[in-house]
Amino acid sequence: MSVAAEFAKANEGYVKSFGAKSSLALPPARKVVIITCMDARIDPAASLGIKEGDAHVIRNAGGRAQEALRSVIISQQLLGTREVVLFHHTDCGMLTFKDDVLRAKLKESVKADVREAVGPAVDQISFLPFPDLEQSIKEDVAFLKGSPLVLEETKSKITGWVYDVYSGKVTQVV
Repeated sequence: MSVAAEFAKANEGYVKSFGAKSSLALPPARKVVIITCMDARIDPAASLGIKEGDAHVIRNAGGRAQEALRSVIISQQLLGTREVVLFHHTDCGMLTFKDDVLRAKLKESVKADVREAVGPAVDQISFLPFPDLEQSIKEDVAFLKGSPLVLEETKSKITGWVYDVYSGKVTQVV
């Protein structure tokens, strides 16, 4: 059975116990947007005590603010969030490579006959890796606070944290 088929099967049980979740409001109840990494070891609901309907959770490789900005704008402008909490984590894969290494790997992974056409597109992508965990959090918080697209009244409520994948503990950096 494929993983997708397993998801469909699990969903049958979820639907049976869905209950009052159908009446959850579209805007998040706690008016917060969380930006975190897509790492499968991170469960924002369990580690932060949030439940369905509480928060918007934006996930991407590294939990990078630049990639999340579009969703933050929508969350703030259309759905009323007024706080941004950003998490990066220990043992993150984004600490293990540089753009040029991944670009070369990507170019090598495509068929030779399209490599030349793919090259310029690959060269334009920043994968947003980082060599220093705490510095990356500070940079992402500064990016959000410096963006004219983030609501001014929320800039004092943008914080950055480290999630420790070995203990589950979160620690504020900025």
